[in-house]
Amino acid sequence: MLYVLKIKGTKTIPDFVQIRDEHMTLRAYFRLSQQEVGLLKNNLEAEKKGIMTLLKNIPYGKIHKYYTNNE
Repeated sequence: MLYVLKIKGTKTIPDFVQIRDEHMTLRAYFRLSQQEVGLLKNNLEAEKKGIMTLLKNIPYGKIHKYYTNNE
């Protein structure tokens, strides 16, 4: 299970994404506009489609549980 958080930026700071594991350890942190590259760099390419779909639908500032294909 992963926790996904979409963070709203400001004028000078872009929107970001945090992905944390079940122990709330940070697994990935990348700009929302660079989500495909961010997932690849953080070894989450197997979950790319599901996470990218989730990021389109979730609001900013809320933590959402994402269950991996193995669960």
